[in-house]
Amino acid sequence: MKNFSSLPKVLAFALLSLALVASAAAQQMNQGSAKVVRIKGSARYATANNVWQPLKVGDVLQPGTIVQTAEKSRVDIVLGDPEAKPSETVWGEMLSYQPVAEQNFIRLWENTVLSIDKLVAANTGTDTITETQLDLKTGRVFGTVKKVSAASKYEVKIPNGVAGVRGTIYTISSDGIIQVLVGSVVVAYVDGSGNVVTQVVVGGQQFDTKTGQISPIPDFDQKRMVRDAKQARIGPNTPPTTFVQDNTTYYVSPRQGFNGNMGTSTPGGPPPAKPAN
Repeated sequence: MKNFSSLPKVLAFALLSLALVASAAAQQMNQGSAKVVRIKGSARYATANNVWQPLKVGDVLQPGTIVQTAEKSRVDIVLGDPEAKPSETVWGEMLSYQPVAEQNFIRLWENTVLSIDKLVAANTGTDTITETQLDLKTGRVFGTVKKVSAASKYEVKIPNGVAGVRGTIYTISSDGIIQVLVGSVVVAYVDGSGNVVTQVVVGGQQFDTKTGQISPIPDFDQKRMVRDAKQARIGPNTPPTTFVQDNTTYYVSPRQGFNGNMGTSTPGGPPPAKPAN
């Protein structure tokens, strides 16, 4: 005789297994990429084949890519979502948009070597979890990080530690100097005695991992970070860009040309040359 007493337990276990599989599928990590949006000077990049190639605006970089900037050069990169754009709002006769930190942006300053180790994201159905891992081997980087979910990670490795960044405007150098303009950074590092130390750096502060000293950001550096955020056009200090919408109606006359300027193709253009006798 068959025993049906355990059937509810079997069904419950099966349903739980299906739920776990569905949950795992929903949270499957999708690999992201990075996009070069601005270059001043020159830079190059290499992938797993260790062959260096010139870096160009518009290049899409995959995890595992190393980027190097030359002297007196810099590179701006959008991480994880290279197609994201500032939102645009139309107000009557005016067009205006407010750049916001809806992109993870990083600027590599001169003589910098940065490895893009990991860029992944997963949609849980209620939130998006992202993981970003960068390895700053030498030089200095400036970045803005959009607000992320509690389960997300954004880490920048340095030679003697790692910095965890959350919703922040920051500067990090390979010699262990951490500057935070907005938000917070938690840095875990190995001090001179070989001990692992954790330090929280908040907005307006600078921390030196070599000396263990925390201090206000020097005024010059703070102004530079504000300027960099404005140049990136995704910082909280960037004012809206506004211009008057042109409602002029242009027409082309088959006899008189553009808006009556016979023989011309631009508004208010020069009169046509007189025919030769």
